[in-house]
Amino acid sequence: MGKGIWPVMKKELARFFKDRRLCLTTLLLPGLMIYVIYSFMGDALSSQFTVSEDYTYQIEAIHLPDSVAEMSEELPVQFRSIDPSQQADALNAVQNQELDLLLIFPQDFDAQVAAYDVSSEAAAPNVEIYYNSAATESSEAYDQVTALLEAHETAIANKFDINRGSGTYDLADAQDLAGMTFASLMPMLIMIFLFSGCMAVAPESIAGEKERGTIATILVTPIHRSELALGKIFSLSIIALLSGLSSTIGVLLSMPKLMGGTDISMTVYGLGDYAMLGLVVLSTVLLLIALISIISAFAKSTKEAQTLIMPLMIIVMVIGVSGMFGEPTQDPLLYLIPLYGSVQSMAAIFAFDFNMVHTAICVISTLCYAAACIFVLTRMFHSERIIFTR
Repeated sequence: MGKGIWPVMKKELARFFKDRRLCLTTLLLPGLMIYVIYSFMGDALSSQFTVSEDYTYQIEAIHLPDSVAEMSEELPVQFRSIDPSQQADALNAVQNQELDLLLIFPQDFDAQVAAYDVSSEAAAPNVEIYYNSAATESSEAYDQVTALLEAHETAIANKFDINRGSGTYDLADAQDLAGMTFASLMPMLIMIFLFSGCMAVAPESIAGEKERGTIATILVTPIHRSELALGKIFSLSIIALLSGLSSTIGVLLSMPKLMGGTDISMTVYGLGDYAMLGLVVLSTVLLLIALISIISAFAKSTKEAQTLIMPLMIIVMVIGVSGMFGEPTQDPLLYLIPLYGSVQSMAAIFAFDFNMVHTAICVISTLCYAAACIFVLTRMFHSERIIFTR
């Protein structure tokens, strides 16, 4: 046993790589299309997250000093002085994105700054700036006003502080900030790309041969049915990995534009991170290929196989999206769940929070599930009622 695996792999790989159209649509086009589409989306989204040049920032201030009011004329801002009794309403307005900034100055700020001795150990007058990082206008106003005050602070020999202490000055809700970050987005994309690669090749390899009747010729050759199953799954896994790699490269190249010009570099991950990610991806591909192969073996044609695979695709997408919500789970038992453990492992790796034990549980259990699926596929190859149904 084992000698028949390579001939089957060689046949499948040769069939794929000799078909230029299949190689183009499976390996090159996905990455190219993803790069073009995601780059276009990034350019379109960036225009929505920039402040127009004629926008006037809405800023309220408590105990607004004359010195700051005069400096604000250099910026496109409108400082409106309010009474201290209106502080709660102003804070709610910032949180609800109805107001860009709230500045709270100490009473008699200019006098305190003039009297402050830098050499003393006393605390300097503190300016509190409340903003909402979930709103583009608020973040931009915060940057501009902070830069203005810091320049004034430097000019008068650091006689006051800005947001000193451990208070919460960013009033954005956690839900507003729970966007699709790089670490949470990549596991979902990788799962979709891997499944797409598996779905592109597995139905044609098994259901397609049933439909054409060529699988009967293979089954009469002197090889074990288990070797046939392993040969097909290994070869299809290689092709699916290449397809997933092409799509992933397209995402990585377009990610800076998609993330609004953020400088994202994959060099922040070490060799160990890539090794763990590779093991998770490889085991996941084997399981996906095995599952799709079983479904394809039941189908009478490639078209029917693709239809039967749709529920599995929905499940994979839902599981992939689950990695975008919350931190990676710390429960080792959850890493035993097929595919879900893979998503959680990838999310932990991208978030620099992976646990070696959790990753090992995920990889070993996924390989065991894949082995069980290969056994099922082997038994199906032994069934003439399943294989020769057309």
